[in-house]
Amino acid sequence: MSFNLNRINPNQTQVMFFDGRFETLTNEELEDLLSQTGISEKAEEQGSSVTS
Repeated sequence: MSFNLNRINPNQTQVMFFDGRFETLTNEELEDLLSQTGISEKAEEQGSSVTS
């Protein structure tokens, strides 16, 4: 699963998947997504790209 992360405010991150979908997640929801994909630490940079 590949996606880009874009922090839109202190408690929300927009996740844009490469298949065209996107979701706005709270910090807790983002942590859940990252743990499901096997990524143990959160990307802190704006516009981060993640591939797993």
